[in-house]
Amino acid sequence: MSKKINVLIVDDSAVVRQVLTAMLAEDPAIHVLGAAADPIFAIEHMRRQWPDVIVLDVEMPRMDGISFLRKIMSERPTPVVICSTLTEAGAETTMQALSAGAVSIVTKPKIGLKSFLQDASADIGAAVKAAAHANVRRLALQAVPQVAPKLTADAVLAAGHGEALAQTTERIVAIGTSTGGTQALEAVLTALPRVCPGIVIVQHMPEKFTAAFADRLNGLCRIEVKEAQNNDRVMPGRALIAPGGKHMLLKRSGAQYFVEVVDGPLVNRHRPSVDVLFRSVAKVAGKNAVGIIMTGMGDDGAAGLLEMRNAKAHTVAQDEASCVVFGMPKEAIKRGAAEKVLPLQAMPSVIVNG
Repeated sequence: MSKKINVLIVDDSAVVRQVLTAMLAEDPAIHVLGAAADPIFAIEHMRRQWPDVIVLDVEMPRMDGISFLRKIMSERPTPVVICSTLTEAGAETTMQALSAGAVSIVTKPKIGLKSFLQDASADIGAAVKAAAHANVRRLALQAVPQVAPKLTADAVLAAGHGEALAQTTERIVAIGTSTGGTQALEAVLTALPRVCPGIVIVQHMPEKFTAAFADRLNGLCRIEVKEAQNNDRVMPGRALIAPGGKHMLLKRSGAQYFVEVVDGPLVNRHRPSVDVLFRSVAKVAGKNAVGIIMTGMGDDGAAGLLEMRNAKAHTVAQDEASCVVFGMPKEAIKRGAAEKVLPLQAMPSVIVNG
């Protein structure tokens, strides 16, 4: 029998601590070491037994979650799942937490909290398990197991037939990423020159957080980075990030590319889905496109990247050593979707030079 994942919950809400403890304790793969009302109590607990994963709120008394996170990452890097209130105001704080080294986000509303957490038990358990596999030191990691059957990109967009129309020389770069992707995208996009091909990105992230993430990157990068809106132009020097809770597709009018932001079912349990974006890029950009799949749990994007390769696009997967979670790239490589397997630091050159 494999070792259980030891989890410490740190949240100033007694309700959250109670519900999360009971909910996670029902999962046979998880053991809750304890629950602390703030980071000071958490530190005392961690001196006795260090957890495998920490579920952490960001707004707490005595010491805020971000300061605590930075302390952990500097002293003993440990996978951290942020459990944050789903508000516009809290999104920027959560982005700081992801930048400081948190693995992923679990959102919680301000009202109906208890019932929400109970309804979201499967997602929270999956986030904890993904975090347990995360390579916070970027060392070798175990493959993440696949879970239940799921919808494919067929649910949103029919597959293409043959090569895409190519009567344009404008290049498009499509990037898909998930767990660990916020840090990876920051490393890649901040390294790009002001003049580079137009970029479309799916980062698995809840709604309300993608806007703050895009705004933060826009302040750090030489290129423009924004959360995509329907009919936004894809143009050189601009990166569009799919909004949380929506699918994003690449469209074309003449020689110009733009994005369509649509509702739709979860694809590979995600909305936005990398497979949906990649399929649309394969259909309308074909050999004028570059597809890049980076760190993340699961297999979203692997099928779409193969469609891009079959449409004569250049395709790249991030290598295991530089991934936080080598799930999505591993699956793409396994399916023969990636022409090249490269480290994270090579991706800016791939974007600029193809």
